[in-house]
Parts: sequence; C-alpha cells; structure tokens
Amino acid sequence: MHRASLPTRIVALVASVALFALTGGATIAVADDYLTREIFPRTTVVAGVDISGMTRDEARDAIAEEVVAPLGEPITVRHGAVTFTLDAASMLEVDVGAMVDAAFEPRKVAALPSRVVDRVADRAVGVKTGLQVTLDEDALEQWLHEAAASVETTPSDAVIALEDGAVVVVPSRTGITLDTTTTAEALRAALTNGEKVVDAAIIRTEPAVTESDLGPAILVDISERRLYLYERGSVSKTYGVAVGTPSHPTPRGEFEITLKRYMPTWSNPGSAWAAGMPQTIGPGPSNPLGTRALNIDSPGIRIHGTSADYSIGTAASHGCMRMHRWDIEDLYERVGVGTPVFIVR
Repeated sequence: MHRASLPTRIVALVASVALFALTGGATIAVADDYLTREIFPRTTVVAGVDISGMTRDEARDAIAEEVVAPLGEPITVRHGAVTFTLDAASMLEVDVGAMVDAAFEPRKVAALPSRVVDRVADRAVGVKTGLQVTLDEDALEQWLHEAAASVETTPSDAVIALEDGAVVVVPSRTGITLDTTTTAEALRAALTNGEKVVDAAIIRTEPAVTESDLGPAILVDISERRLYLYERGSVSKTYGVAVGTPSHPTPRGEFEITLKRYMPTWSNPGSAWAAGMPQTIGPGPSNPLGTRALNIDSPGIRIHGTSADYSIGTAASHGCMRMHRWDIEDLYERVGVGTPVFIVR
C-alpha cells in the first residue's frame, strides 16, 4: 500500500485544521450575528433618543415614552390673558415603527462579515434618524377656525352718546383678528418640537376715531333751561338759555350743528307769529338772532343770541334756544360744525 510522504501528510494536516477553523469560525459568526441581529449598534439615535444596544421592542418603548407621550401633551395657545388648549394627541400620529425600521436599515443591508467585524470591534456605526409624524391638517384648521371666532373683535370708533340724561364718551375699540396662517405655522412647529406654550399671532385694526379725536358736545335741558358744554364726557361750561313756549316747544332729540353764522341776518319764516315782521333783519340791535347763531339739523331751530336778556331762563322762544350775547359769543368759539347737540327734558 502506498504511504504518503511526511511532507505531504503535514500539508494535508495543516489544510484540514485551516478548513476546520474556517468552517467553525463562519458557523460561530453566523450564530453570533443571529443572536445580535435585533440589537442596535452603538450611536444609534432616533428622534433624539439613544437606542444603542436596545432591541426593536425596547427601542419602540423608549421612543413611545420619550417622544410620543410628550408630543401628545396639550399645547396652550395664549392671547393676552386669554388661553386656549390644543389637544396635540388628536392632531398628530407618530410612526414609531417606521422610525425604528429606518434606524435599523443600514445594519439590515450590510454584509455579514461587515456586521461581525463591526460588532466585534464595537464600532460606532449607528445612524441618527429623525421624527416621522403626520399632522391632521383638517383638525388643525377646524381648531383655528373656532379659536379665531372666539378671538375676533371688530373695531369701533369712539362716539359721544346720551345715557341716562348725561353726555358720555363711548370709548373706541381696537379690532382683533387671529392671524391663522402665522399661528398655524407656529402650532405645526410646536406639535413636532414639543413646545407647549405658543403665542397666537394677532392682527390689530385701529379705529378711525379715538377718544382724543372727539370734540365737544352740547346738552340742553329744557326743564332746567340750561345748556351744558361737554368736553370728552365732562361738563366744562354751563349757560342759561330761554327755550320754546308750550305752543312752540323746543324739539327733543339728537342733533348736530350744521352751520355757524357770524353776525347773522334774520329771515322771516312766514309763520303766523312773524306776520307783522319784515322779510329780513340785518345785523344790529334789533336782530332776533343777536350777534351769533348756530343752526342745527332741525328746521328753523337754532342756538342764538338775543337782546331780550330778561327771557333767559324762561320758556319764551318759538322753539330756538336763546342765550345772552356774551354767552353765545363764548360758545361760538368753542364748537364747530358737526358738534353733537342733545336736547332733553
């Protein structure tokens, strides 16, 4: 029987040991990779959560606790002292499974030898992946619509009004509108970055007339035979007046000065009481209107001067309001066309 030479036998032995080593090593590598296939390598980070060394299930639990739960907490939306609550959990859906899969993908596609070497060498081959979230835009739009309706305030001008027999200033109001576009952008960011307090974006519309724009107002009390001059809601001057007789009463209501007349000419109105009077009377001592007259938007009714000083404080006119010459001249300088005139009894 032929017996191989010693050198040949040595070579065969070495080859057999090498083959066994290679075969056994590969088997061990495959087994090791199988046991660690679901373990994330070092430096694997998902949405800011370090999941190095975790299994898929552990990673999902960690992300749910550290990312999903905080993002689902309510968001407070502020507008001054008013606050609204946005139910964040109902507005977003975090795809934890997709995030974990994305973080595992590089390990999944790597070749077996590369995975084994990376694990044995404890290489930092983990990846960083971001948040995968879907926002419910329809729900967000509906929430903004409801919030805008509760915030919206139309602008209003300051006005002078009569309340309970007194002249008051009704203050102006700035209009407020929710800027839904800008607020929506801020909320989208908050829903994904975890911010829990957001200031609503507001558009303000200023009124055309503010309190500082208001001029004087006149209140005539027929019963008192007094004329009150108001400045921004407060009485600044008081004058005595004569008012209409019972047969020619001074009209009550809200009026305004339509014309200021300096040294006016009186024109005969054609009424029975003026039948014996001339068609016109020019400026002078006999002029029934005195030296100044303030027409209001009631036909034939004026606030004017008189030479009949004795009539002041009585019901003596044909509907007009008479004043002493010095009083009408003083009032004339303090008011203008458009000044409100309130006449009450």
